[in-house]
Amino acid sequence: MPPNPAPLDVNQHNAEIHENLHHWQRKPALQAEYRRFYQEIAGRLTDLPPGPVLECGSGIGNLKSVLPQAITSDLFANPWLDRQENIFALSDADASLAAVVLFDVFHHLQYPGTALRELHRVLKPGGRIILFEPAAGLLGRVVLGLFHHEPLALAAPITWSAPAGFDPRAVNYYAAQGNAWRLFGRAGQTEPLAEIGLRPSEVSYFPALPWLLTGGFRGPTLCPHALRVIPTGLEWALGLAPKLFASRMIVVLEKTGPQGETP
Repeated sequence: MPPNPAPLDVNQHNAEIHENLHHWQRKPALQAEYRRFYQEIAGRLTDLPPGPVLECGSGIGNLKSVLPQAITSDLFANPWLDRQENIFALSDADASLAAVVLFDVFHHLQYPGTALRELHRVLKPGGRIILFEPAAGLLGRVVLGLFHHEPLALAAPITWSAPAGFDPRAVNYYAAQGNAWRLFGRAGQTEPLAEIGLRPSEVSYFPALPWLLTGGFRGPTLCPHALRVIPTGLEWALGLAPKLFASRMIVVLEKTGPQGETP
């Protein structure tokens, strides 16, 4: 079995954030597609208990373009963010948040179960975790698997919990784009979540063809912004079998009661 993706210095994340900010400012098509993704997230943040919405791993901080009330945070204290936070050791009090958003963050968590336990701690009963992640349908496997600098790592082991004595400050750079697909895209994978006190209330898939054709942050734009109506139409057709063609997915986890029932 292949080993886990080799860890690098965690500051590689911050270097990529600053590089992404440079590319973001010159790619209106990418901005439009991300706004569409943010609207999908916003649609899952209705009927919540009262309280703040925290985004962990905010990167360049653009969730506020759709959710201006969200608190943005990252491991790195960049000036455009509200707070500096470590997802494994958040500063928030127990049961103080209505929701936590992770946009392209889950696949960077070397110990996802440990992070989810910490998110469960800070959520109010009935609160939600929204994960927006790469998906390994046909489009995801071809485009993200071949052309993205981060590995899909579909055969690498996932270390659910951190080892004893884990220091949250000693995190490494880690990336395995396929982790959400593997953990949440299959039936019968919910037992570790139930042990934490979370249940998946939704797993949805998107071909996201218009986003792929923007080239992301680093690649060339393959379809001009003025012609985005064409891939948008193709997206509708591919959406008839969304999981088959998926390159993106959204997962909604809800904090449950002690018997695994929503309070």
